[in-house]
Amino acid sequence: MVDLAALTQLIEPEVRALGFELVRVKMFGGDDPTLQVMAERADTRQLTIDDCAKISRRLSDMLDEKDPIEGAYRLEVSSPGIDRPLTRLRDFADWAGHEARVNVVEGVNGRKQFKSILAGTDGDTILLDDPKLGRVEIGFDNLFSAKLVLTDALISATMPLSSEGADEIETEG
Repeated sequence: MVDLAALTQLIEPEVRALGFELVRVKMFGGDDPTLQVMAERADTRQLTIDDCAKISRRLSDMLDEKDPIEGAYRLEVSSPGIDRPLTRLRDFADWAGHEARVNVVEGVNGRKQFKSILAGTDGDTILLDDPKLGRVEIGFDNLFSAKLVLTDALISATMPLSSEGADEIETEG
């Protein structure tokens, strides 16, 4: 089993050295494992294909040298995407006003899953405005998983860095 906390401690400085912020490190795939690294630019919260390639090369070299993962695996570097996972406490403040699906370890108000509007944070507490329960407070340490829900408001808030060429049709001669 891979120690994700230790792996994250190896990966984060490498990602930061390139000027990016680490969003998530995840290992999945059982017999054919993939190490997924999500990162973003601090100013745009996005990542280009060239950014992914740059991070991938840097991490590949470091991971080959330190060899923290037993056996073969694939390295996948990606942007968190529009319906991104919320993994850091500040994500809940940064995306306040947007809808999210939040799952907790221990039930809160008799529920383990919420589809609510993010209302920010208060210290180490995530604040949600739930359509049925009103204001809900969830300790960050009780968070199991969370991700933004794709809505028109989210699409408007996350316009691409460039849409150049998006409306051009290429044909083969």
